[in-house]
Amino acid sequence: MPTLSLDHVTYTYKNAQRAAVAGISCTFEAGNVYAIVGPSGSGKSTLLSLLAGLDLPTDGQVAFNGESLSELDLDRYRRESISMIFQAFHLFPLLTVMENVCFPMELCGVAPKDARPRAAKLLEGVGITEEQMRRFPSKLSGGERQRVAIARSLASNAKIILSDEPTGNLDSANTQNIIEILCSLAHDKGYCVIIVTHDMEVAEAADVAFRMRDGELQEKQ
Repeated sequence: MPTLSLDHVTYTYKNAQRAAVAGISCTFEAGNVYAIVGPSGSGKSTLLSLLAGLDLPTDGQVAFNGESLSELDLDRYRRESISMIFQAFHLFPLLTVMENVCFPMELCGVAPKDARPRAAKLLEGVGITEEQMRRFPSKLSGGERQRVAIARSLASNAKIILSDEPTGNLDSANTQNIIEILCSLAHDKGYCVIIVTHDMEVAEAADVAFRMRDGELQEKQ
């Protein structure tokens, strides 16, 4: 069964003259990396918001494991079923690296004494050292902060990762490192990874690449 599916999904902003997302039907399955590329204003970010349950479609249906998001507890869906990674990292500046990764686990009721060893394992898995775990985000490079953001996204056990321009602030070496981590999560651990990007290097590494234009989505050939 697909992890996420869209059935003739349309979304139109209030007073807009055309739909930001126009009748999209597609599926996103576990174990794959998907890239969505397209110019600014094409509807990519709106589509990501619909997948995240931040908005519901004007028409059509977004479904998670066969259940419409309109029938789910969206707060719980966002807390337990999806994780977001952003271009700007969105780490808490006054929390250490370790505390940043522990935070979503503690929100889900995990005791701090249990959260810390799991956070350490997640951080080690993306190449963050024990010394770096004690730092504040401002003391890390951009590539290191993005790896921390990925570790934090894994802390909730959500198997869907939605990523908005994850390499937009990174150089080519760090971009390749982030691509490798995200591909490994999909191929080796069964995550469904969906990336909105302008970076053709990311699109070329994806299992499936879509091009979005004027609210419409087409698979690249």
